[in-house]
Amino acid sequence: MNGFLPVTVEEMHELNIEQFDFIYVTGDAYVDHPSFGVAIISRLLESLGFTVGIISQPDWKSDKDFKRFGLPKLAFLVTAGNIDSMVAHYTSAKKKRSDDAYTAGGVAGKRPDRAVTVYCRKIREIFGDVPIAIGGLEASLRRFAHYDYWDDKVKPSVLIESGADLLMYGMGEHQIAELSKRLADGEDIHNIHDIRGTCYLTEPVSTPIGCAECPSFEQVSENKEAYARATRIQYDQQDEIYGKTVIQRHGKLMLVQNPPAYSLTQEELDKIYDLPYMRNYHPSYEKLGGVPGIEEVKFSITHNRGCFGYCNFCSIALHQGRKITCRSEKSVLEEAEKLTHMSDFKGYIHDVGGPTANFRNPSCEKQLKSGLCKGKKCLAPEPCKALKVDHSEYLAMLRKLRKIKGVKRVFIRSGIRYDYLMQDKNDEFMRELIKYHVSGQLKVAPEHCSAVVLDKMGKPHIEAYKAFQKRFYEITKSIGKEQYLVPYLMSSHPGSTLKEAVELALFLRDNKIRPEQVQDFYPTPGTISTCMFYTGIDPYTMEKVYVPKTPEEKAMQRALLQYFKPQNREIVRKALLKAGRRDLIGILIPENSGANSRKGDSEWQKNQRKANHSRNPKQKAKKNHQK
Repeated sequence: MNGFLPVTVEEMHELNIEQFDFIYVTGDAYVDHPSFGVAIISRLLESLGFTVGIISQPDWKSDKDFKRFGLPKLAFLVTAGNIDSMVAHYTSAKKKRSDDAYTAGGVAGKRPDRAVTVYCRKIREIFGDVPIAIGGLEASLRRFAHYDYWDDKVKPSVLIESGADLLMYGMGEHQIAELSKRLADGEDIHNIHDIRGTCYLTEPVSTPIGCAECPSFEQVSENKEAYARATRIQYDQQDEIYGKTVIQRHGKLMLVQNPPAYSLTQEELDKIYDLPYMRNYHPSYEKLGGVPGIEEVKFSITHNRGCFGYCNFCSIALHQGRKITCRSEKSVLEEAEKLTHMSDFKGYIHDVGGPTANFRNPSCEKQLKSGLCKGKKCLAPEPCKALKVDHSEYLAMLRKLRKIKGVKRVFIRSGIRYDYLMQDKNDEFMRELIKYHVSGQLKVAPEHCSAVVLDKMGKPHIEAYKAFQKRFYEITKSIGKEQYLVPYLMSSHPGSTLKEAVELALFLRDNKIRPEQVQDFYPTPGTISTCMFYTGIDPYTMEKVYVPKTPEEKAMQRALLQYFKPQNREIVRKALLKAGRRDLIGILIPENSGANSRKGDSEWQKNQRKANHSRNPKQKAKKNHQK
């Protein structure tokens, strides 16, 4: 055997397995690396004594792949993969993507739209009333009635549409460990209704008491205020300490979400990362060019989970949760040692991070007993006074990683929360970050500069970024390096009118930032920002929010972030006129920017070059990159 879990009948027979306990159906290519949820869950089941067969990217238009292993003894497990299948397939403009990083050769189209639903329905069609449990990001974020950007309507819980028996939301280790034991003990999956971190459907008469009830699917489909109220209820009950059971009626059935699973302890998390992963894609993909998604993570180390940064457009709060859990230093160092013995390791650890690289402690002492504050953010619009800031443990670990034999450099490429970093009175971490852990560019995410927009994003105001930018370049200069910040920026987020988009364009000009790529807001299922996009209401204030929705306005906001590109001049001109900022024509773009204005264009370019040179001669050579 090659060390991977079986993906073929031949591999199954080599292990003398006649029938698998679990058959795991996934929308991704099979990659046995702890950055992939399928790898973690399948290896955990294996460690608990269960057999698991992997059916990766089955042809959903045929029965053949689904019948490969026959029936499992206990259940089918179904996931769309590491990301939502619709996000994998479509851009924010709803255009088909030409590639898929989680497929061999990067080929697009190897999974269906809404993969969880399609796979489950196929299994039901072939095998009838076999137990099916679903999980992963697609299932997790679609567990309640949710706005679907691609269909532009509210859809019911994925449990309803897929016909699955049980949904495991969030990080699923505790859920699958308990579920597998109880199924093995002979319990019927239809009666397993008390596992934390799971959702199920039941008759309304059997609904548990003492629940937080959301407006029903029918109500949120017809009334946008009801949808906003439901969103707040769902987020407010997402804490593992005080979160209640949440219910939402769907016609004749009641969707029940049990309270969130408890976070793994450090010892449990260490064990998860010590499982015998092959740390690569299945060898059958080699002839197809490998799986591109492994490239960024193969020589990276995840040291934490969760994020108390809690941005409104991010799915982490509803999936991983806001509580920080982390691996021990010993566990991280042992993984680094393993990397150095891999044949293709070149001495570079690409990342030591997680959702947010520099979070390694709880945000405050209170949350350990009482949970994270309901309806509040630890860092926005400004840091909470109770915030506990400490980089010492993370820094000590990085120092030890740098000393491991065979390690040339250790980079940090996960997001750094610069606002949290700037609250640290000891600047040792920032100095060593800049000196040892940046590869020419450090990516950070101010996202916007307008306070109006940043408040709707749940991000700190731009002053925090400006302070960090100033300090970053001071330290960079003092150690004789030439390194740059690469700010992630977002256009067309709820709250952003053309006025705020122009404000962002001026900020970019004043800070000499020229993003090569621009990210439009993408309304993915389940987030607070997506609620605002659909309803035009902030679920935490119930106040109206402006939402840029037309393709024309979104194109204008996007073009303003790249006002300097010649091909954008006409649309930027229209945007400036529409925003009432004719005064900026001749400043952001040349006065005469029409198709036949080469003379004016040339004069404008000459003036721009002269102005840039007088500001900073070195700046001409620099290019800022943008996600």
